Amino acid sequence: MNHSSTARRATFAAIGLLCGLSSVAALAQATLDTPRGGWRNAPAQQQDFVQEVHYPASSVNANGRSEASLIRGRIAATPKTKDAKDTAPRTPARLIVDGIAIPLLTDEKGNFARPWSFGSGSHGVEVRSPNGEVARSQFYETQASRVPVKLRVVLSWDSDSTDLDLHVVSPDGQHVFYGARVAPNGGALDVDVTTGFGPEIFATPSPVQGAYHVFVNYFGAGEQREAVTTAQVAILQDEGTPREKQQVFRVPLRKPGELTLVHSFLVP
Repeated sequence: MNHSSTARRATFAAIGLLCGLSSVAALAQATLDTPRGGWRNAPAQQQDFVQEVHYPASSVNANGRSEASLIRGRIAATPKTKDAKDTAPRTPARLIVDGIAIPLLTDEKGNFARPWSFGSGSHGVEVRSPNGEVARSQFYETQASRVPVKLRVVLSWDSDSTDLDLHVVSPDGQHVFYGARVAPNGGALDVDVTTGFGPEIFATPSPVQGAYHVFVNYFGAGEQREAVTTAQVAILQDEGTPREKQQVFRVPLRKPGELTLVHSFLVP
């Protein structure tokens, strides 16, 4: 065997090994199917703010959502150890949208689908698996008639099997919560999550001027009635513009029935 044949076989073996490692890595990585990176021109018509809810509301309902208003992908499931139990608390992944970090639950196959209202302009989406794998997408929505979210309030929390509720009271006295999810002034709550982590999102394209009040109600907990859960409330104003303002508040809630005023703010 000459030296060139030996070198050639060594090269092929190295390529094969690298391909094999790449395949393993690809299987292990978090993936984002949508939104895809780059430029896109979504349909002008959008119904992104409100989702149909079927009780018990164990997850966010993404059925019938267009690709333009959906964050969808997969995170490879972490293999269970022999001691792992199906009743063990779920560990959520993390979803970061335009700087807002919230928990992200997957189904038994690792799939996720989270509706989101994207206005025109630049957006960044990142998914982080519980063991640190990351998938990112940066895209620019060129459809100028896509309605921007001028006020968004995002509630999430850090415990499984618990029910927290977002309540937003607008300057004109409208009260948006799970029992009245759409207000005449255009504000809406997207979904009522009752089984842990959230998120629940209030959004409006045309906020009324004046004082808003954001409350969180610790509605209930299954077997974790004595456990403290920490609520995170993110408030975004003028999202996607040079005037964008983002505030994040974290509040410990100690028992079901507790109602907390998290923050009051003005929309000029």
